[in-house]
Amino acid sequence: MNEVTVGNFRCFNEQQTVRLAPLTLLVGENSTGKTSFLALIRALWDIAFREQLPDFKEPPYDLGSFDEIAHHRGGRGGRAVTFEAGFSHRAPAQRPGRSKTRRVTNGYHFEFRRDGPGVLPAIRRITAGAASAECRVDANGVVSVAVKIADRGWKIRLERSLTRLGVGWDTPQRDLPPLGYLIRLFLREVQTEPERLERFPGTTSPPGEEDLDAIKRFPSPVWRRSARPFAGAPVRSRPRRTYDPSQALPDPEGEHIPMLLAAMARRGSNSWETLKAALEDFGQDAGLFDEVGIKVLGGKAGGPFQVRVRKLGKRSKGPQRNLIDVGYGVNQVLPVATELLRPKGPRLFLLQQPEVHLHPSAQAALGSLFASVASKRRKQLIVETHSDHLIDRIRMDVRDGKTRLQAEHVSILYFERRNLAVEIHSLGWDANGNLVGRPGPIPDGYREFFRTERRRSLGL
Repeated sequence: MNEVTVGNFRCFNEQQTVRLAPLTLLVGENSTGKTSFLALIRALWDIAFREQLPDFKEPPYDLGSFDEIAHHRGGRGGRAVTFEAGFSHRAPAQRPGRSKTRRVTNGYHFEFRRDGPGVLPAIRRITAGAASAECRVDANGVVSVAVKIADRGWKIRLERSLTRLGVGWDTPQRDLPPLGYLIRLFLREVQTEPERLERFPGTTSPPGEEDLDAIKRFPSPVWRRSARPFAGAPVRSRPRRTYDPSQALPDPEGEHIPMLLAAMARRGSNSWETLKAALEDFGQDAGLFDEVGIKVLGGKAGGPFQVRVRKLGKRSKGPQRNLIDVGYGVNQVLPVATELLRPKGPRLFLLQQPEVHLHPSAQAALGSLFASVASKRRKQLIVETHSDHLIDRIRMDVRDGKTRLQAEHVSILYFERRNLAVEIHSLGWDANGNLVGRPGPIPDGYREFFRTERRRSLGL
C-alpha cells in the first residue's frame, strides 16, 4: 500500500490521505486512533483482495458496531451516517503483446453504511489507469455496476440484491460479489438489454468494441491467494512448558509460533537453519538469547516438545532453558521476529507496540530488525510504537547506511488530537536523519512532550 485515505471513521473526521512506506511508524498519544488505523488497513485489504465483508471485531481488534465506528461530531453534528476509506496499491500489469509486466498504481475507494449490526461497503470503486469500475448497493440492497473508460461512462442496475447474490448478515456467506463477476454481468446486460444502459453526462454513445475489450481486461484482485496481513497483538504468547504438536494456525498473540518452529525443525530443511540463524542473530543483538532450538521429549519424532533458548556465558555455553522459564520479553518478541524472518508468510505486517516488556537496548535492536526486513522491499511493516529507542535506532540505521533502507522508505505518521477529532501528519527523515514534514511543517506537538521532560530534568 502506498497511501491510505480515511474520513468520518472513528476519531478521524475530515477526509485525509497519508503516506505509507515499506516501513511506517505510527506515533502519538494514547487513544488517538492508531489501533483503529491498523484495523482499518486490514479491513481494506480484505475488501479489496479477498472481496469479503469487513469484520471490525476480529481479534486483535474490536471496534464494535457501526455506531462505535462512524465518527461522532459532537453536539448537533451527531454521528456520521456513512464513512469512507481507501488506498492506492502498486500492482503488476501485463503489457499487451509482451511477456514482461510493468507496475501500475491501482486505487481502491469504499463508502460504508450501516447494515443491521454491522458495516457494509455500499460503494466499491477501483481505478486502474484511465479505467474505473464501481459497485453500488442502494438502500434496498439492489446492486448496480458502473464502468468508466477515460471520459466515457455507463451504468446498469442489475436488479439483483445482495441477498440474491448470496450476501447477508443472516447467512454464513461472508464473501462480497466479486467485481470480476459483476463486470461479466454488466457485459451480458449490455449485449442482451442495451436499452437499460444509462450513460454518464457527456457520453453520447454505447460502449464500442475497444471499450468492451478494455472493460473485459479490467484487473481483478491479485492477492486473493496471498496470506492475509499479520496483525500482532500488543501482549502476546502465553508460553507452555510442553507443547503437543498441532496445526500452526495464525494467532495474533503468537500461540502458533511454537508449532511452526517445531514443524520446521522436524523437517530439518535449509529453511529451518536459515530461520534459526536469523533468530539467533537478532537474539544476540538484543541481548535476549544466543541460541534457540526445539527439544523433542521421549526421543519420538512428532511427540511432545519444548522450545528452549540459551544465553551463553563467557567461559561456558550455559544451560538450555525452557521458554516458560525465561523473561517475558523473550516470549513477547519471539513471535514477532519469527513472523518477520520466516521465508514464507504474509507480506504486510500490522504490529501493535511490539516493544512492550523489552529493555531499551532490546527495543533498539527490534528497530534494527524492522529496518533490515523493510530494506529487502518484499515485506511492508506498519508499526504502532511508543518507543523512542526503537524509532531512534531506525533513524540512525538509515542515516548510517546500515541496510539498504533509505530515508524515503520510512514514513512516520503522527496522530495529533484536535478537540473531538484526530489529524494525521505525514513525517519522515532526510538523508542526515533530520525530521522533515512530508509534506507540510512539523507539528509543534510532535516533540513538545519530550522537550518539556528534558527541560525539567535539566532544571530549566
